Amino acid sequence: MIAAAKKALKLLPRGRTTRPASRITAADVAAARRRAELAARREALFAREIDYIPCRQFLKADAEALATKPPADAAVPLESRDGPPADAKGLTPYLASLYQNRLLSKDEEQFYFRRMNWLKFRAATTRGRLDRRRATLRQIEQVEGWLTEAETVKAILITSNLRLVVSIAKKFIDPSWTFDELVSEGNVALMRSVEKFNFALGNRFSTYATYAIQRHFFRLSHRGRQFRKRFVADDESLRDRAESTPSTEYCSTEQIDVLKGLFSQFLGELEPRERKIVVARFGFDGKPPRTFRELGSQMGVCKERIRQIQTRAMEKLRAMASEARLEQTVGDWL
Repeated sequence: MIAAAKKALKLLPRGRTTRPASRITAADVAAARRRAELAARREALFAREIDYIPCRQFLKADAEALATKPPADAAVPLESRDGPPADAKGLTPYLASLYQNRLLSKDEEQFYFRRMNWLKFRAATTRGRLDRRRATLRQIEQVEGWLTEAETVKAILITSNLRLVVSIAKKFIDPSWTFDELVSEGNVALMRSVEKFNFALGNRFSTYATYAIQRHFFRLSHRGRQFRKRFVADDESLRDRAESTPSTEYCSTEQIDVLKGLFSQFLGELEPRERKIVVARFGFDGKPPRTFRELGSQMGVCKERIRQIQTRAMEKLRAMASEARLEQTVGDWL
């Protein structure tokens, strides 16, 4: 009891007339405990990392209104009452339950991403104005409340896209990973994608997340092949299993032909110099991709000029892909 009293004395504000240790009351100890808890919360708040996607809209006068008013079709919870679709047959109860969650509309998706990043932006800017040693409990709770709501919005975005992970994982099953393991790994990639997605560009999140999840699965497949080559050489049955090439195709032959035809058409509409740079930079001619410096030397210009021409060509290709509704076409296939 004496030790606790001495500790409480140290926490009392300077200048206050203190009592002898033997006369420390329970109220003094409780007040000291509250101050210690407040100091701990201050320390935790300022040590917390707040990552968000910057957006110019957040600096405008109507930023809060845009991030607060949901679209007309927004509805929480996301559960639908329809039965599981054909895609959910044969799945575990957990995986099948994912198909009960409806997909977000484009307007809903934009609102939730704006809302999540706005809350983090507001929390970060408000925290930046607080005194690390004098922030009040009310100020701390306000910032923590914004961060908690941001996590809730993030959960909505993740939940509504979990079925995307399942549809992609089906096409990447190989001997190294079970389906459940792939889904778990894909969920991790999905969570990272939600944090990194730039909603201000106007693209659908599914396009960005599909690319990120597929890239993660390709890395897993490569890692699994390397592991099998290294550790199964002495087991004939496992060696045969390791040598079998996993199927990583996620488009049919006809679909790939359609994509090739569209891309050839897009390239044909570029200027000759733009087409030459795009083909060389990405190795579409079967050769290793060339650097800006290499192409600059070949074409007699600086590497910065090559970069500018490539940027202009990529903008044209994006516009042509958008006009041809390529994103929606590929999304329907997946």
